[in-house]
Amino acid sequence: MKILYSVLLCTLITAVSYGQEKIKTQKDTTTQKTIKLTEVIVTGNIETDPILSIVSNKYEEKIVQPKNVADLFNNINGFSVIKRGNYAIDPSFRASQYEQLNIQYDGGTKAMHACPNRMDPITTHIIPEEISKIEIIKGPYTVRYGATFGGIVNLVTQKPDYEDYGLHGKVSGGYESNGNSLVNLAQIQYIQEKYDIVANAGYRDFGNYEDGDGIEIPSSFRSTDYGIKLGYNFSKNQRLQAHWRQSFGRDVLHAALPMDTEFDNSSIISLDYKLDNIGSIVKTLTAKTYYSYVDHLMTNDNRPSFRMMEASSAVNATTLGGKLELNWKPVEKLNVFSGLDVMHIARDGDRNRLVKIMNGNLLPMPMEFNDKVWQDSYITDIGVFTEAKYNINPKTIFTAGIRYDNVTSQTQDPEADFEAMYDLEKRTEHNVSGTVSIKKRVSENFTLEAAYGRGIRSANMIERFINHFTVGQDPFEYLGNPNLKAEVNNQFEIGFKGNEPLKNGFNSFKYEASFYYSFFENYIVGVIDPTMTRKFNPMAQPRNVKVFQNLDQAYKTGFETMAQVDFLNHYYFKTEFALVYAKNKDLAESLPLTPPFNTRLSLGFEKEKFWGNVQYNIVSKQDNISRSFGETETDGYQTLDVRFGVKPIKDITLGIAAINVLDEAYNNHLNFSFTNQADFGRTPITEPGRNFSAFLQYKF
Repeated sequence: MKILYSVLLCTLITAVSYGQEKIKTQKDTTTQKTIKLTEVIVTGNIETDPILSIVSNKYEEKIVQPKNVADLFNNINGFSVIKRGNYAIDPSFRASQYEQLNIQYDGGTKAMHACPNRMDPITTHIIPEEISKIEIIKGPYTVRYGATFGGIVNLVTQKPDYEDYGLHGKVSGGYESNGNSLVNLAQIQYIQEKYDIVANAGYRDFGNYEDGDGIEIPSSFRSTDYGIKLGYNFSKNQRLQAHWRQSFGRDVLHAALPMDTEFDNSSIISLDYKLDNIGSIVKTLTAKTYYSYVDHLMTNDNRPSFRMMEASSAVNATTLGGKLELNWKPVEKLNVFSGLDVMHIARDGDRNRLVKIMNGNLLPMPMEFNDKVWQDSYITDIGVFTEAKYNINPKTIFTAGIRYDNVTSQTQDPEADFEAMYDLEKRTEHNVSGTVSIKKRVSENFTLEAAYGRGIRSANMIERFINHFTVGQDPFEYLGNPNLKAEVNNQFEIGFKGNEPLKNGFNSFKYEASFYYSFFENYIVGVIDPTMTRKFNPMAQPRNVKVFQNLDQAYKTGFETMAQVDFLNHYYFKTEFALVYAKNKDLAESLPLTPPFNTRLSLGFEKEKFWGNVQYNIVSKQDNISRSFGETETDGYQTLDVRFGVKPIKDITLGIAAINVLDEAYNNHLNFSFTNQADFGRTPITEPGRNFSAFLQYKF
């Protein structure tokens, strides 16, 4: 199988020898050209865009405060974030999270975390100033971008600016009052007809923030990032692009995790290729290959547990993969995408413990232990797919896709107790997923969409191979199960959107809504096993262990709606609602990490040289909880945010913001609880109180 991985990877790299099309811009039709790459999923073409997809704001244009990447999801309807501090933040969409969401950069590049407590999710390996937009497909409604269970999130990084050849760039800086936090970014690009270069570097220094009650939350971190993107155009139809980036996290405090990060180093390289206008039937050939490596060290040096036990854990994760895709049109109305992709994840690392106190007694000689964190494990997914779009008529498009994934997994260096429990031979799974959908433009101002998707997710490495580590929201030790069946999400959804012109000072009325229902097969959860006891610190509570198992009786349903009135040419009022209801019938409770009902009301204006908005956030109480997961009921809360941006002179942008103006003391329902902290009990971590920020950008 390793030979097969090498052959596939070499095939992808070899294929990246051509390039991509160039399209003339409107500014200068004689010399300037814009190169398109398959970095984006949503192109703005109704005939090719995936169904039930949305594109978030263009942050490059409207950013008014420094943020981390996960914070960018807070203003996207249907999204919440899972927070363990100010660094380890994961996005959640419709109560799907972690590997249930297919999160990627630039149409397919991935970087998987090394820490079993997710101190370093994919959102930590890129800075928000690099993100130009976020694309979301709301469910398993396409088979082209890897195995997908609950939806696809594509983080699109900034591309070369083709407004003019030559040297251009920008510098920016930002400040947040709550934590005395600083962010800086410098970017430079050089564009010619045959080639282009974009380079950037950034530095972030965040301090501990204070919540609404003035309590300091341990959450500081520093990170340094840089990246280089090189593109070469072999011809007007061929392009090769390479992207290299590194990120270095230092001294990261995790309020809701048992240890802190000493360092987190990541390296990501990707190659993209496109050959266009091949022939009358075969239209386009695209290829992508990528490699990422994460090196992570965590310790408990500054935690209360240090006086009883010194612990350090050095872990690493390697992710490599690629994709080949052919776009062909056998007949005029039929557009087909066929291809294969591969993703290989390998993790290893140990935890070293020096135990000084055992069972309450001081040991005359500390005892050393070594625990295998990942047990040298890997998971490889090789997928083949075909997706076809058929134009029934000029206003109606039918889409159908099918995908097969061959998933192999194995632990190559198991602990003796784990090996005694399971048959640890290499395992192979065969997963078949698919989708059918229809999109109809009823009129110029109204579009209707309906879809069914069968998404399949094989168990991740934590669920398969973790061996008595605390990796959940609760203090239980968790035990993996390498025999888990793949989760299946059968999701049905109907959505519509429209834009109606108005009169008498009102410009237009925009609206959209999505309603969905999912029933799950083999849903994976950690369930208490009363026959098993803790392996580490056996006298601690809780004594029993959670083992990952499959459950069959689970479902979720919900909706997102949006309505916006544009008036007086530059002003708007927008309201958004999002509701998720989830049920685990086997345990007679909610599925874990289900966000409460939330509402956003926004009043704003957008003019050429300045813009601003006031946003009122209303989050309801959440009493539909998963007690087996360690959740507690969460009170509702309201916050008020104000943002303003201006271009005082050409090429300079200034943004200011006041977040949580009312200084509300609150915690989000998805927040993890304080863990191993000297001054905090095991309660959910609280969010920042009032925070003023400023952001300045200069382009040249």
